[in-house]
Amino acid sequence: MKYIKYQTKDNKVFVGILEDETIYRLNYESIIDAIKDEEDIKKYYLNNFKDCLDDVKVLTPVDPSKIVCVGLNYNDHANELSMNIPSEPLLFLKPSTSVIAHEENIIYPKDTKKLDFEAELGLVVLSEINNKNNEDVFDIAYTIINDVTARDLQEKDGQWTRSKSFDTFCPIGPVVATGINPSNLRICSKVNNEIKQDSNTGYMIFSPKELIHYISSIMTLKEGDLIATGTPPGIDHLEHGDKIEIIVEKIGILRNIVK
Repeated sequence: MKYIKYQTKDNKVFVGILEDETIYRLNYESIIDAIKDEEDIKKYYLNNFKDCLDDVKVLTPVDPSKIVCVGLNYNDHANELSMNIPSEPLLFLKPSTSVIAHEENIIYPKDTKKLDFEAELGLVVLSEINNKNNEDVFDIAYTIINDVTARDLQEKDGQWTRSKSFDTFCPIGPVVATGINPSNLRICSKVNNEIKQDSNTGYMIFSPKELIHYISSIMTLKEGDLIATGTPPGIDHLEHGDKIEIIVEKIGILRNIVK
């Protein structure tokens, strides 16, 4: 199922289930709360009040305390860069202040001359995971993340915090999806309708389960936190006015404009 958080024209905020262009309104304040009642919701949601996707403003689906990101996690991306396969995940963080929603603008900072996009499958933590409960079954769902990066600042600094952390550098959404296999999904990016990245999550070096095990052994993952699982080959630069779309099979399209 695909869950969406949105604002109507009269400024009311709702959570709903998205099917095609129709949103079935739910009586929940958060997507995570709705997912926890998913089995009951499945029985009745088609009888609920409906909104049209074109008539609402899509909001960020969750409010993470942190976004944990993974570098170099696709075999085809490592091959593209002629780099060795890492023996363990390479982690970095993006701040919660970098998060924006579907259709919101990515702001091109004056500090950079190379603004890049990175298409990523996002893992949504539905209940707390730490080194005491990081077992084989995790309570997670899935979304889309664009790990926007000031590439020249990343190269200049030698570490990644500044280049990854500007406001608007983490578009997420538009939905949170459940009931899908994260290990076999087509993942693409398009700039002004031209395909730039085109791969499959099956090329990940470390699977979503392995990433959760590894990350939660280091830090507690709180409800609503996000994991950005890495990007495939084909990343490129963005210019003012570009439309960037990240597409993940069975989840949807995350679209933003660069301003």
